[in-house]
Amino acid sequence: MKDLALKILNKLPKVNYADVRVVRRENESIATKDGVVEALESSESYGFGVRVIVNGYWGFAASDNFDKKNILKVVKKAVDIAKASATVMGEKVVLDKQKPIKASYKTPVEVDPFKVPLSTKIRLLLAADKAQKVSPKIKISQTYMRSFRETKTFANSQGSLIDQEIVWCGGGIEATAIDKNDLQNRTYPNSFRGQFKTGGYEVVELLKLVENAPKIAKEAVELLTADQCPSGEFDLILDGNQLALQIHESCGHPAELDRVLGYEASYAGTSFMTLDKLGKLKYGSKIVNITADATIPGGLATFGFDDEGVPAQRAEIVKNGILVGYLTSRETAPIIGKTSNGTARADSWSRIPLIRMTNVNLEAGDWQLNDLIADTRYGIFMSTNKSWSIDDRRLNFQFGTEIAWEIKNGRMGRILKNPTYTGITPQFWRSCDAICSQKYWELWGTPNCGKGEPEQVMFTGHGAAPARFRKVRIGVGKWK
Repeated sequence: MKDLALKILNKLPKVNYADVRVVRRENESIATKDGVVEALESSESYGFGVRVIVNGYWGFAASDNFDKKNILKVVKKAVDIAKASATVMGEKVVLDKQKPIKASYKTPVEVDPFKVPLSTKIRLLLAADKAQKVSPKIKISQTYMRSFRETKTFANSQGSLIDQEIVWCGGGIEATAIDKNDLQNRTYPNSFRGQFKTGGYEVVELLKLVENAPKIAKEAVELLTADQCPSGEFDLILDGNQLALQIHESCGHPAELDRVLGYEASYAGTSFMTLDKLGKLKYGSKIVNITADATIPGGLATFGFDDEGVPAQRAEIVKNGILVGYLTSRETAPIIGKTSNGTARADSWSRIPLIRMTNVNLEAGDWQLNDLIADTRYGIFMSTNKSWSIDDRRLNFQFGTEIAWEIKNGRMGRILKNPTYTGITPQFWRSCDAICSQKYWELWGTPNCGKGEPEQVMFTGHGAAPARFRKVRIGVGKWK
């Protein structure tokens, strides 16, 4: 693939800048439902994309045909598009300065998921499926597993030549309980098909799906007769898996500099974290520290280099509650006087790199979970996302979770169903007064983040531990 990337790069005429990505992607997904293999999918794509800057304007073209004549056509098309872009007379592209890099990166993998027999994977999922049938009220039992491998080479006209192999894996289970009056779901270890991390089949084995299935199904049944979550202004403790989505929606997306600059306004929206607020906006309380870190072992958005050849790195977004940085690319970083922090990625050889979240994390605090609960006189503990809604500037939001527990006089009490909470992003994060320690901190994987036109689906990660937020509006009724 290195030779191929250089071969394509050498076909280019003289331009201001050029890069080539040669990418092979492999996907495998398995799903079961009520004791039957419902879906078994395997796919592979292989192609290349060419980006050029001609007289300050971008051009891009791609193909899965590596024939010599076709390569020349694709190269010419990219150049022609760049020349056509110049007729629009927008602002010219200025890239930051990056040193040429020649390097390789490979995800550490203990067990190659694509070498594990299909029968072994199916047997595991069917066992977890069966283990959820703890009651006649469990009407639907589902399981899911996915494996992914991306092998790619990046080369640019500035002398970089990088090859990478990224592997990730994961899965989850879901139990649906139904009676004549209600329907309730519980998922493990997270909603929207589970938990995903970079690594091999060992990621799935560590989830212990079969062992956790009875407990999750039992909770689904208990939710049928549980009390409705009360409405009011209460203290709220969010479990790490729910807090991960809160970070994703209310910090990760608004920290994308292309959204801040309005480049994504027509589809993904803009951001309330505008340039005039950099270094000034009190995003959260002093204990709120949010970083974007593509170097953490096991993160779903962990890699060696982004799709512009920029090394993976750790970048501060919020420090001691203050907005201090953004997710940037080589094109956007110079606008704020910075260099790229390595967050430009594409979901295919046929797509251009966009600014995408890496592992955007809430740094751990120092609380023990039991102590945090004991310190809460009255509150609600919510876990596992069920629904979400947030405006296109990422300010006003409402989230619902699968399950909650009432906290009364420092003790976890009754299960509550249909819990929801709402807020305004800076006010919400400013109310954060306690975060649990590294002992409870977990990197949660989100493999389905959408952005761009045409839409690109990217995998992101979010590290979080349970945290408390004071006086949050909870429930759907009138707040007292």
